[in-house]
Formats: sequence, C-alpha cells, structure tokens
Amino acid sequence: MKAVRIHQRGDHEDLVYEDAPHPYAATGDVLVRVHAAGFVPDELSWPGTWVDRAGRDRTPSVPCHELAGVVAEVRYGTSVLAPGDRVFGLTDWHRDGAAAEYVAVEARNLTPMPASLDFEQAAALPLAGLTAWQGLFTHGGLRAGQSVVVHGAAGGTGTLAVQLARHAGARVIATGRGNAAETATRLGAHTFVDLERQPLEQAVGQVDLVFDTIGGDLLARSAGLVKPGGALVSITAPPPVTPAAGRAVFFIVEPDRAQLAELAGLAGSGAVRAHVGAVHPLAEAAKAFAAKRRGVPGKVVLSV
Repeated sequence: MKAVRIHQRGDHEDLVYEDAPHPYAATGDVLVRVHAAGFVPDELSWPGTWVDRAGRDRTPSVPCHELAGVVAEVRYGTSVLAPGDRVFGLTDWHRDGAAAEYVAVEARNLTPMPASLDFEQAAALPLAGLTAWQGLFTHGGLRAGQSVVVHGAAGGTGTLAVQLARHAGARVIATGRGNAAETATRLGAHTFVDLERQPLEQAVGQVDLVFDTIGGDLLARSAGLVKPGGALVSITAPPPVTPAAGRAVFFIVEPDRAQLAELAGLAGSGAVRAHVGAVHPLAEAAKAFAAKRRGVPGKVVLSV
C-alpha cells in the first residue's frame, strides 16, 4: 500500500510518501480503508511517534492519529463493527497512524460516522472534539448557565469548544486575534475579545471556566479570571498560577468511545461542525504539516 512515513527523528520535511507493508490487524482490531486523516502539527515530537510502549524504536512511523474510513476487516474480539461500516476515531499514540491507505485500529477507539458527514469532516473531529469535550465537561465541569472563556477560539479545538459550550447552555467568551472574530461569533460565541487590542482582564471579568489552547503568558494571566469554585483548564502546559479559590488543570486527551459517539450525534444533527481549514492529498503530507505550522485556521486534513 501507499503510506507517508518518517524513518528517523526529524520534522515534517523528513516525511516520505512511499510503498509500505500492509498493516496487520491483531485481536480486538479492525482494519480500516482510510479515506481521510487528521493530525496536529507537533505530533512528530511526541515520544509515541518514535518508540512503542516498551520504549523500543518503532521507526519508520506513520503519522496522523485521526481517521475516517470504511472497515475492511474485523478481527476476533470485535463484535460492534462489521466490514463496510463507515467509521471515524483515533489510533493509539504508540502505533502507526492513518497517513496510509490502510490502518489497523483498536475497535474500541472507533465509532460509526454520521451519514451526513463526509470523510474529511469526520477526520477533523476526533482529536479536537474529544479535547474540547474533556476540557469543558470532564475536567472543567461546565454546566448550563455558567460562563466560559475559550482561548484560541478559531483553532481546531477552539472552534469545537465554542460550539459545545454554546450547545450546553453556557455563556461563551471567545478570544484570539482580530481576524478570528467572525469565525468565533458565527459558531456561537456571545462575545469576542481581540487579544491584540483589548485588555483581557477588563474585557472578560470573572468566569466559571477558562479553557486554554494557547499557553504562555495568557495562561498565567487567566488564573485571575476564574470565579471562586471555578477552573482554569489547559491543554498546553500545567497552569503556572492557580486560581485563588479554584482549580488548575492540565490534561492530555484520552480516547473515549462513548464521548466520540456523543460527538457523532451532535455532528450528525448539525449542532457542531469541525472547521476544516485545508485538505491536501496524501502525497502532500509534508506540505500539509507546513501549512498548519504557518497558521491555517481550523484543521488541516489529508485526503487518502
């Protein structure tokens, strides 16, 4: 089959489009014919890209841990999926990803695709959607009637966080550069704060939750925005300052089939939609990574 692989520690310039062995589906796996694959721009720096869970070198590695495709083969131990099913989900961080014509995936990390979604839309949803869900609800405890600040509201995770928070009945304050205002408000933000023009503390006031996707000085300053009993949740780094009477949380997203199914239902009904900023063919994976590094808004997806 054709795949994109990286043979030694490096960056996106070292990605190679080439022939690769057909993957083997183990017990509990399904083999998926990939139609679209998503990625995050820093995944080539993740330890799991280079070693397996025992710490052994596993190069050459296939990137892109988000996928949408069609089940081609079902192995022993799998009863919830069948050949021909349209599915989307995540591959394990320590296994090959979906920048290939076929990928072997644990069935527990996949769920059926909504009929209304195309493969590119579905491939943009799993990682950003689960990150937004877990940040807002699992770790942030967001409820209807509360207020939330979403930093980086025009990014792949931020756009879904805005939509999920609005759908949950929260008051949503989105932040970012000025050119993100239209996207954030269109997706449901009640207020947008241009971080290049407006003082954050004056524009926001006190909120129940701050969900950070940017980090740096903005993350440190955000502790002062949190109401007593509220939370500052970040996916970039442990918050360096804890809210005076609240919680500070840093987390790494975990696969969760039940949450993925919830996202599928919301996406299928049109309540949420992944923001696909660009689509590249599989052979142009290096260009796709470079495009995302240049700041293409939303998710960049590979069409396989």
